[in-house]
Amino acid sequence: MSQKTVRLTMAQAVARFMTRQMTVIDGKRVPIFGGVFAIFGHGNVAGVGEALYAIRETLPTYRAQNEQGMANAAIAFAKASFRRRFMACTSSIGPGALNMVTSAALAHVNRLPVLFLPGDVFANRRPDPVLQQVESFGDATVSANDCFRPVSRYFDRITRPEQIIPALRRAMQVLTDPADCGPVTLSLCQDVQAEAYDYPESFFDEKVWVPRRTEPDLDELVSAIELLKSAKKPIIIAGGGVLYSEATADLASFAEKHGIPVVETQAGKSALPHSHALNMGSVGVTGTSASNRLAEETDLVLAVGSRLQDFTTGSWALFKNDALKIIGLNVQPFDAGKHNGQPLICDARAGLNRMSGGLGGYKADPSWTEKAKAGKAEWMAAAEKATATTNAALPSDAQVIGAVQRARGGSKTTLVCAAGGLPGELHKLWQAEEPGGYHMEYGFSTMGYEVAGGLGVKLARPERDVIVMVGDGSYMMLNSEIASSIMLGAKFTIVLLDNAGYGCINRLQMETGGANFNNLLQDTHHVELPEIDFAAHAAAMGAVTRKVGSIPELEAALAETANEARTTVIVIDTHPLITTEAGGHWWDVAVPEVSDREQVKVAREGYEKALQSQRFG
Repeated sequence: MSQKTVRLTMAQAVARFMTRQMTVIDGKRVPIFGGVFAIFGHGNVAGVGEALYAIRETLPTYRAQNEQGMANAAIAFAKASFRRRFMACTSSIGPGALNMVTSAALAHVNRLPVLFLPGDVFANRRPDPVLQQVESFGDATVSANDCFRPVSRYFDRITRPEQIIPALRRAMQVLTDPADCGPVTLSLCQDVQAEAYDYPESFFDEKVWVPRRTEPDLDELVSAIELLKSAKKPIIIAGGGVLYSEATADLASFAEKHGIPVVETQAGKSALPHSHALNMGSVGVTGTSASNRLAEETDLVLAVGSRLQDFTTGSWALFKNDALKIIGLNVQPFDAGKHNGQPLICDARAGLNRMSGGLGGYKADPSWTEKAKAGKAEWMAAAEKATATTNAALPSDAQVIGAVQRARGGSKTTLVCAAGGLPGELHKLWQAEEPGGYHMEYGFSTMGYEVAGGLGVKLARPERDVIVMVGDGSYMMLNSEIASSIMLGAKFTIVLLDNAGYGCINRLQMETGGANFNNLLQDTHHVELPEIDFAAHAAAMGAVTRKVGSIPELEAALAETANEARTTVIVIDTHPLITTEAGGHWWDVAVPEVSDREQVKVAREGYEKALQSQRFG
């Protein structure tokens, strides 16, 4: 049997294949790869670099400043695209590749698609060891890229050019699979990148990938419906899966028809408009009083697209009702069956609609629904007080959030954040009205995600007003993609809150009885404290900058810079200790059982008491 072929290097085959993968967005066929982020080195410049140059007009290549930064931007692009589109990232071997491993874990935890294409050592082993090769004394097949294995949904090392055919096909299956979605690593031996092979032309046929909508198993559906029908005080936990399934309208219809309050995880926030009467807001450790009071009483949790991590469940001490039942509506069986829940393994949209049909006229007890609405009104009063304007010299994070909300928090805004104390305050206080208006990386809580994340969101959603909120500690870890945003004309606004250290962890240290130690700059071992001019630093990378001294000045600066063409950084000093008192819940952080310090002993007593509220298994 004859087969038409085309002779290409392995790297050229990878590049051509990526250009032929498509999806459908709003009825239009578009490339599923939004581009490639690349930092070249000896392990990828000749092979992958030449291949990407040839397709640069079809599939753009973006030059970044840091491998972790570019990978974070690629992941943010996928999250902002609700996993419908994604990007690839290529680096050289050695430190360039290892810089992306943290990002691979970020994508793995958050179930987000990204294709990693790190260079690898020579398959032929002639220049052995090659520059940057990590040598294992006992295993000649090991390279630094093996670090990607535990944080990749699929990993392959390409040691022959024809191996890329099944590897790329498998990669696309994983990247587009709702249940197995996550990072893929194809480790490309640098000599093999340049080797030619007669590839079948059919390998490069255009292929369209659309989301699979798994229907629920009939028995599981019947069991879930019966559980919900017997519930007196049900709640819905909306996770990120609601957004990725594009099931936000279906969630609203389900909640309204059956009178069930909705609480939101970090990943699920914006699944319902903040103003929706049945949206109680954030749940768990960083939850609103409205959500957490309902969670304490509920007899049934319908967890839709959530992995039920400890911040959502208050380390499994939030739920107080001994009769509690859980329905895990999720495409991934691993998540659906957590904590002895009744699994309902299916797409969020399909599952909600099938359940609603089976529930008929079922509605939660009206007194339960009214209690929820009253609790939300009480919470909104507390939130309004926390975010009100002030002339304080060092405002709280909440007061800064209020200023950003008032100045730029419209329906076309996407708020981006990641680690530290801000996620907790934003989870409770930010008012998102559109799906995707709240973009938080808290699954892996990756410090340094914010600036690169803002770039990725802007590339995915150029029509949005992208606002990045970041603390000084996280900004110091990774800020270089400000320069990339200037290069690419991808303008977003950074509000930098400077509390002179790691304020969030300092507060946690104090809460667990610890002394103020090594978190705030003033509490570190130092000869001289640095006086960092963040505005000047950002300006040196090309950003428009402002340093403001108060909340009114911040609101004015946000308004003045709204139409700037370049990325803007606005810096404000904030208080490191003040947090919103209303809402929240205990979180399991182990306190030392033995200590010479009285504060630790007291904290341990409180810890042991709190442990008694945990539900185990």
